[in-house]
Amino acid sequence: MNIKVCGITQMKQLQQLDKLNFDFAGLNFYKNSPRFVGRNISGYELSSADLDIKIAGVFVNHSYEEIMKIIDEYRLEVVQLHGDETPEICERLSNDVEVIKVLRIGGDNPQTLKELIEDYDEVCDYYLFDTAVSALTNGDKNLVETYGGTGMKFDWEILRNSKIEKPFFLSGGISEADVEQIKAFKHPDFYGVDINSRFETEPGVKDLAKVLKFKMELK
Repeated sequence: MNIKVCGITQMKQLQQLDKLNFDFAGLNFYKNSPRFVGRNISGYELSSADLDIKIAGVFVNHSYEEIMKIIDEYRLEVVQLHGDETPEICERLSNDVEVIKVLRIGGDNPQTLKELIEDYDEVCDYYLFDTAVSALTNGDKNLVETYGGTGMKFDWEILRNSKIEKPFFLSGGISEADVEQIKAFKHPDFYGVDINSRFETEPGVKDLAKVLKFKMELK
């Protein structure tokens, strides 16, 4: 069972996850996120570190040029595309890095799972299924779509009997309480889980004791 710990903002915590043999860590480059990493970990720090953990850069509707600049600066091996990125951008990026395409399920999204994945089948390495949520802005009543870290779940049964044929991560509100449900979830392409907000003391700061306990209980 692969575990991806997303929303890391501290170099020390990244190094600790590496020593604890976690599989993936996510660094969020979306400036509107409370877990935006750009102000906390520099490309020099990361590229100079001797880490075995796979680092995924998380992007939301960045341009191809912006993503490639950050890939080079941070020496990223993986990108996680969390917005409305086109299959064409995914395909271009896949020439240089592994691509995780995030697809949001539930909420106001009317698309079926088949419709969500069909355009990306040939152009990414993994899917990450997250919860589609709409949230009110603080300033007005306009609905805005949120991009992860909401702590909310979707119905995993949508995936259980679906033909996916690509390794995928489960995401969306996963917590310590979900260990038995994760163990019981069966699908030939189920690759791992992505954990984030339910394992934090504050946005971007993980409770590593809780993270490690979760890993041990999944074994």
